[in-house]
Amino acid sequence: MAHNVTLIRGDGTGPELVAAAQRVLDATGVEFNWDIVEAGVDIMETAGTPLPQNVLDSIRKNKVALKGPITTPIGTGFRSVNVALRKELDLYACIRPCKYYPGIRSKYQDVDLVIVRENTEDLYAGVEYDVHTPEAKKIIDMAGGKIREDSAISIKPISITGSRRIIKAAFEYARANGRKKISAVAKANIMKYTDGLFFKVGQEVAKDYPDIEYQEMLVDNMCMQLVQKPELYDMMVMENLYGDILSDLCAGLVGGLGVAPGANIGDGIALFEPTHGSAPKYKGMNKVNPVALILSGMLMLRYLNEIDAAERLEKAISAVIAEGKDVTYDMKPDRNDPTSVGTAEMADAIIARL
Repeated sequence: MAHNVTLIRGDGTGPELVAAAQRVLDATGVEFNWDIVEAGVDIMETAGTPLPQNVLDSIRKNKVALKGPITTPIGTGFRSVNVALRKELDLYACIRPCKYYPGIRSKYQDVDLVIVRENTEDLYAGVEYDVHTPEAKKIIDMAGGKIREDSAISIKPISITGSRRIIKAAFEYARANGRKKISAVAKANIMKYTDGLFFKVGQEVAKDYPDIEYQEMLVDNMCMQLVQKPELYDMMVMENLYGDILSDLCAGLVGGLGVAPGANIGDGIALFEPTHGSAPKYKGMNKVNPVALILSGMLMLRYLNEIDAAERLEKAISAVIAEGKDVTYDMKPDRNDPTSVGTAEMADAIIARL
């Protein structure tokens, strides 16, 4: 049976990465009906928005999507399309595996971590007030001198409902994938009500999973521990901002964002995308590493219960990386190595292994 999948090409290097991943996924032998749609800065001029309604309609219909990277302006412009998709579709669980594959340049080789990040709350909820707005002034007045009068304000909502479902999702993932330990990560010694609530809910949920070890870690200590001894950790669950930061840190342990896949899961709907951004300066150069998006496709295959195809694909990717011949410049010992290949050629090598 063919799977109906929304394919979002993205912008920057997104379209060429998506083309490579699409060819590789088709080569697994799994049948797909690809519904190709456009989102991002490239479509804004004609659509008037970086996230047209037909994109959301397609994902809601197909229930599964694979997405290329989309540019998020810094400081100005529209809010992140990535965040908007997660909120619109209530994709509350972001799953980001960080696994070392032999052949990758890294000081760490015994790393196999999974970060489970809450996707809809925290500072990323976008509840912000500019300096001198009535809302900011009201909050400053309520704070009773604890906030400077020339402050912009950002609100951090953490709910019992949001915390419970993301922590439960982490435990369910652990059981389904043979994971034995979950570390909840927050800063509850300082943010006693918000992060304290997250830990309290974690303790309650953990009681239903006695077969899985549960611990709590302060986020600053967790960062140090991951750099010193990542092999001691297994799965981590955390709020939105911490998850964004620590997933990049963990990606750095295993070779960088070029090998960091991601999945965004809701109730009966899922979107798969690489952790990295759109790298617009490399647009059209057939240069960037396609592995993160292809590994995201591997996670999609697992979600679709195409387990054999997912395992064959991961082995093919691992073999190409280990050989070190047909890989992009960032995976060579010398980034200026003239024998490095392009995005499409690395995809070809993975297909040949398949």
